[in-house]
Amino acid sequence: MTQTQSVERPLSSARDPRPSGPPDRPAPARRGWFGRNYIIPLAVAAAAYLLYQLPPYLTFDPTKTHIALQFPLHYAILVGHVMTGAVTLVTLVLQLWPWLRRNHPAVHRWSGHLYVFGGALPSALLALAMFPVAFKPGSVAVLMSGILWAVTSIVGWVRARQGRYAEHRRWMLYSFAIVWGQTVWGFVIGMSLFSLPVAVDITYVSEAARWVGWVGNLLLVHWWIERTARRGQTPAYAGRRS
Repeated sequence: MTQTQSVERPLSSARDPRPSGPPDRPAPARRGWFGRNYIIPLAVAAAAYLLYQLPPYLTFDPTKTHIALQFPLHYAILVGHVMTGAVTLVTLVLQLWPWLRRNHPAVHRWSGHLYVFGGALPSALLALAMFPVAFKPGSVAVLMSGILWAVTSIVGWVRARQGRYAEHRRWMLYSFAIVWGQTVWGFVIGMSLFSLPVAVDITYVSEAARWVGWVGNLLLVHWWIERTARRGQTPAYAGRRS
């Protein structure tokens, strides 16, 4: 009986060559240069856009604006919209910077607060305030993007406060997609159409620039989120609050 027990007794951990800890996670898939450094071209594009758009409004001279002013407070609202939009683009880059998020979560958190309450919400509300006097072609696109931009930003912030970081990540990426598509891609589309060797009606240019940029960007980001979810990749914001 004693011999049987000694034979059936499990081997001690000291004699077990296998590690006693949890199994190693599979190594992440290797990514190319752009996959590791996408923040660089993103930051360059944001800086180039701001360097082109901001100077006329930094002088606070109403005669240098690109938009015809319609009422006494129009210029003040326009300057506020442009300045808070600049805050949005700068903090957007900081929010998407993986190194900052991993190594300085407090900075990431505060830049997120600034993105929502110092950029997205005031900029969206000021854009909505100008809707009644906006250039009619494409104005509905601006109205819809402003509303959705504000909603996605608020929902993303609420999900972070609740510690639901996978949902926070999704909603904030939607918010980023809308503002980037409406500003940067919209600007690129408009300038590209105006640069064609044939004349294009400004109505079509305005509609294309204000719809295609943010709607296409939003659909692309949604596809990317669903694709990474199907591949089982861990959401960047999953887990407990730090």
